[in-house]
Amino acid sequence: MTDDLLGRHRGVLPDWLALYYEEPLEITHGEGRHVWDAQGNKYLDFFGGILTTMTAHALPEITKAVSEQSARIIHSSTLYLNRPMVELAERVAQLSGIPDARVFFTTSGTEANDTALLLATTYRRSNTVLAMRNSYHGRSFSSVGITGNSGWSPTSLSPLQTLYVHGGVRTRGPYADLSDAEFIAACVEDLKDMLGHTRPPAALIAEPIQGVGGFTSPPDGLYAAFREVLNERGILWIADEVQTGWGRTGEHFWGWQAHGQNGPPDLMTFAKGIGNGMSIGGVVARSEIMNCLDSNSISTFGGTQITMAAGLANLNYLVEHDLQGNARRVGGLLIERLRAAAAQVPAVREVRGRGLMIGIEVTRPGTDEADPQAAAAVLEAAREGGLLIGKGGGHNTSCLRVAPPLSLNVAEAEEGAAILENALRSIR
Repeated sequence: MTDDLLGRHRGVLPDWLALYYEEPLEITHGEGRHVWDAQGNKYLDFFGGILTTMTAHALPEITKAVSEQSARIIHSSTLYLNRPMVELAERVAQLSGIPDARVFFTTSGTEANDTALLLATTYRRSNTVLAMRNSYHGRSFSSVGITGNSGWSPTSLSPLQTLYVHGGVRTRGPYADLSDAEFIAACVEDLKDMLGHTRPPAALIAEPIQGVGGFTSPPDGLYAAFREVLNERGILWIADEVQTGWGRTGEHFWGWQAHGQNGPPDLMTFAKGIGNGMSIGGVVARSEIMNCLDSNSISTFGGTQITMAAGLANLNYLVEHDLQGNARRVGGLLIERLRAAAAQVPAVREVRGRGLMIGIEVTRPGTDEADPQAAAAVLEAAREGGLLIGKGGGHNTSCLRVAPPLSLNVAEAEEGAAILENALRSIR
């Protein structure tokens, strides 16, 4: 990014619009798992525009679909029949695992979660929502109100009464020293106790793996155990799959499937990776929940033809090339390589995740105290080495986030791990 563009950015855009790096980067083009900046520097991309370039940059199958659709019609709104939207909805409904599913497309994960909250609170006639501590669900007024991460929740004002449940972070908090089974049992008892002191909530909304929170997750089965408690009381379960969906975790196509012993969620939200950079979000829900609204609605930009064409091409490529399996295989190699490297760095508290969704938590050596300055230094060092990664976490943004496109190959995984190892060793 040139100084002139940075100055213009600061002159017209909000101060709270975050930029990475001491010298912010302008990305001009990409191909495969690589991007280039305005100065011609090449980077291995391990963040994909925040887990959004899920398949690859400039994937020919997607660019062809977008080009051909744009030559026909780009947009007509939901007031008219839309063949690409129907076709993608059919695929998503079938893949969701939700019986008699209906799909509503939006333009982002924020809007998808906003819609899910509208549906759940209307269906249940309750404005009380259960959310997880350390969670993130978007930047709209309602989704900020259920975000359990203070760094991403700029106001306490909300149309909802939000109650925060424990369990999204396995290695911190009062139950961290328990076994997995004991951890789940303690969280369930905490949930039951909370429900005994409040009016019946509409829903629990939860990310199977917390994204902005630093790729933290509970033991497998926690949400299945929660579901037993929720079902007894008629409370809905909303699975926020904005970051975990489409096979990124490797082991499952959806993150909720690690907790699916009691069936699929009542509602599921998605976004980011399905569009591979095009603006697609959406909600899947059982028909009686989706159809509970008693007033008219449309979406001007949700489900527009050009984004649906991109989503269809991207989903077809992902399934036909078994990118979920690739995420499992290559992601497994990458996480073990990073754990081996991190074992030599006292400032790394934990390397966690699954598939191609990996978090590296940085703390002051020998403590659990977050060290956001050290995490920022690693981010800078990785860039200097030719690697782009992200950061997040519920403790002052001290977790490095690694989430490459799902087509990452073994050689690229090894290259990125080597750069990251050098960057981690630079911590002082």
